[in-house]
Amino acid sequence: MFIQRLAILGVGLIGGSLARALKRAQVCAEVIGCGRQLDNLQEALRLGVIDHYTTDIAEAVRDADVVVVAVPLGQMASVFSSIRPALAPHAIITDVGSAKASVVEEAYQHLGEHLGRFVPAHPIAGTEKSGVAASFASLFENRRVILTPLAETDPQATALVTQLWQHTGAEVVNMSVEHHDEVLAATSHLPHVLAYSLVDTLAQMEDRREIFRFAAGGFRDFTRIASSDPKMWHDICLANRSAILHVLAQFNADLAELADAIEHGDSAHILSIFSRAKMARDKFSG
Repeated sequence: MFIQRLAILGVGLIGGSLARALKRAQVCAEVIGCGRQLDNLQEALRLGVIDHYTTDIAEAVRDADVVVVAVPLGQMASVFSSIRPALAPHAIITDVGSAKASVVEEAYQHLGEHLGRFVPAHPIAGTEKSGVAASFASLFENRRVILTPLAETDPQATALVTQLWQHTGAEVVNMSVEHHDEVLAATSHLPHVLAYSLVDTLAQMEDRREIFRFAAGGFRDFTRIASSDPKMWHDICLANRSAILHVLAQFNADLAELADAIEHGDSAHILSIFSRAKMARDKFSG
């Protein structure tokens, strides 16, 4: 695989890390970056993440072989609508959105004749940091990237996007749109909702200064992801609200069960929950 011209729309942690990884793998001749923040684009150029930049989205995708849409979910519809007239007939479009149903719906609405070359994707990788300065080439190594190709998606487009991510060191798997959103609601979206909610609860307590003063490693580990971009996670909650609400309801029921056990001093039930959770966590962490 070789990409002559790659357009990255949204040169942040994910878009920037993808550009770095593909440059390192020497499978891309030219990377065009596009975004709204001029200072971030200039930083991307200075760091060598991109070769050129523009704030004109149509100019960015013109003559591009591959277009990666790495903008927040709330901007997907406007981006698809804006790039459609400027896309080359052969251009392959993909994205990195954390919720797929909303992205796919907007692709159906706005990509028109280019829909067959659209390959929805989601790299399961990231940090709590944002911006191109936080990007690094090895972000996707030994991580999974989920593709959710549509019935209309050209198999050759799916094959190219698969190779693209494999060149970053990632394992690529295919999944249905619906299953992706259910799985990610449980494994990614719910933990972020809980982290934000816990920190917000503690921050509103009267003795919050003492609480944060004596917070130790456990608090820091559990709440690290609450330092993620709030706007991005706001968009994810709205885009995948049905699946998130479903798993949140299950969590609330389990939390109420634990609260009841604590209230009634049910030692065996508390220990059973904690032991079961430890076994599952240990198995997951290898």
